[in-house]
Amino acid sequence: MALAGLLAAQHITGRRLPEERILFVGAGGANIGIGARVIAAMMKAGLGEGEARQRCWFADSRGLVVSSRTDLTEHKRPYAQSVPFLSDLREMIEALRPTTLIGATGQGALFTRPVLEAMARYNEGPVIYALSNPTRNAECTAEEAYRYTDGRAVFATGSPFAPVSVMGRPRATGQANNAFIFPGVGLGVIACGARHVTEDMFVAAAEALAAQVSADDLTAGRIFPSSARLREVAAAVARSVAEVAYAHGLATRPRAARPPRVHRDSTLRTGLCAGLERRGPRMRAGVVSDTLRSMQGVHAGSP
Repeated sequence: MALAGLLAAQHITGRRLPEERILFVGAGGANIGIGARVIAAMMKAGLGEGEARQRCWFADSRGLVVSSRTDLTEHKRPYAQSVPFLSDLREMIEALRPTTLIGATGQGALFTRPVLEAMARYNEGPVIYALSNPTRNAECTAEEAYRYTDGRAVFATGSPFAPVSVMGRPRATGQANNAFIFPGVGLGVIACGARHVTEDMFVAAAEALAAQVSADDLTAGRIFPSSARLREVAAAVARSVAEVAYAHGLATRPRAARPPRVHRDSTLRTGLCAGLERRGPRMRAGVVSDTLRSMQGVHAGSP
């Protein structure tokens, strides 16, 4: 999800993904997972693994994740950088000059005015993610992100925020909602009978999601599609995931095969719709049935 937003943000910032310098604030499973996919996408775009890792820094509750620390848990060690240790977030920004700040800490108001002003000082279009839920735990609000960057932030959240006025113009906030990714990934995997779910499939899913962000979305300030297009987006993601499986020899269903039927009590229906429970049974059924119909194009396409 976060990778898709970065890919869409390129159209606003003018920076390609391999040019981004990303500071991940929070080094738990969420940000480590995002970081792994960003590194994979940077490598796909032409960077070597070492180069990609050097463009991604992580900070935990104690400070910057660096190789000199002896207290790092196993999942953090592969992302430790050989740079001086810093414990203050604003000082990290001053030293590292990141173009993107991604927060997944569960700590509300962590992105203070000095932090946001520092991001704006070094970037014409700083990308700011405040991904923590619920809204009270977001690292900053939409109003703060825009106010303290002179309206130049490219901002996305994990929680919903109402539109705000920026220099007299309404600005919407894109919500990084996993409902845009997981139903499509699951459908693509099942429709083609993929033996494994790979990193390449998630990168392809992010690319497909980014491609669904319209010019109107970008003009409004969103780097994710409107939730009203959930079915359409899930179909596009499913197709891209299935194509990766076919290209890598991981699919077990021939392209000419019919899509699997979905029964009321099937594992497919239950598993893929878990993330859509709050949207109601009619929405869940619609996402599954519409997306499976769209997969006809993948199965019937030329080899």
